Amino acid sequence: MEKIIAKARVLIEALPYMKKFWGSVFVIKYGGSAMTDRKFKEVFMEDIALLKYTGVKVVIVHGGGDDISALAEKLGKKPVFVDGHRVTDEGMLEIVEMVLVGKVNKDIVKSINAHGVKAVGISGKDANLIIAKKKLHKGRDIGAVGEVVRINPEILSVLDGRNFVPVIAPLGVDAWGNGYNINADSAAAEIAAALKADKLIYVTDTDGVKIKNKYVSSLNSAGIKRNIKAGQIKGGMLPKVNSAIKAVRAGVKKVHIINGTIEHSLLLEIFTREGVGTEIIK
Repeated sequence: MEKIIAKARVLIEALPYMKKFWGSVFVIKYGGSAMTDRKFKEVFMEDIALLKYTGVKVVIVHGGGDDISALAEKLGKKPVFVDGHRVTDEGMLEIVEMVLVGKVNKDIVKSINAHGVKAVGISGKDANLIIAKKKLHKGRDIGAVGEVVRINPEILSVLDGRNFVPVIAPLGVDAWGNGYNINADSAAAEIAAALKADKLIYVTDTDGVKIKNKYVSSLNSAGIKRNIKAGQIKGGMLPKVNSAIKAVRAGVKKVHIINGTIEHSLLLEIFTREGVGTEIIK
């Protein structure tokens, strides 16, 4: 009986948050082991379904770097990176599109649909959702790697009006029809900003942001900048926290960085007092 009562207490604790977030917009950047490991993937899809059933408007932006590299090597094309940026010539861009749009995107859509939620897969090229331009890295041309110029969210409003979950592959297009591969963290932040989302959530393989060997539950923009300067935040976390700063300054209420390998971390971060990751505020 005590176990049953404990379950009821969990629901009661979540109730205020369910009320608060009814009708809210959450943009979720989906990546890491939660996207590639079957066990974690299943739990993530359950969390997405529950968010939808509690009235949250969910938009998903996904990566797929490991799958891109795997297919490139199968096709005899060696992946090349410069400071973490994938060098993307014409041949590599074709591989990127095949993997992101044709494989990863549709697999996510299928998995969400299997949980009773309607999902639609699109890329940033559809309806000119993501207008981009060539991105130079330290003055160097690394191919069809882009940065966001603007977001045209009309297609997202149309899908939301019919209660669909948009699942977005981070590709963009410029005014001349040239395609670009865009960092998924940056694309998610730009989309969240354009939608004035209540939350931008990065699903990763880490418990949040670590400062002096300890994960912190909350940070603001000034604190992030201080810790970057001090060398406390570095490596793969930098694109996320920099995107987070940009997002909250553009009107996103909160950014969360959570570990997708913790069971139901998405729900625990949103619907409990303590949370399980790092929240970033302005």
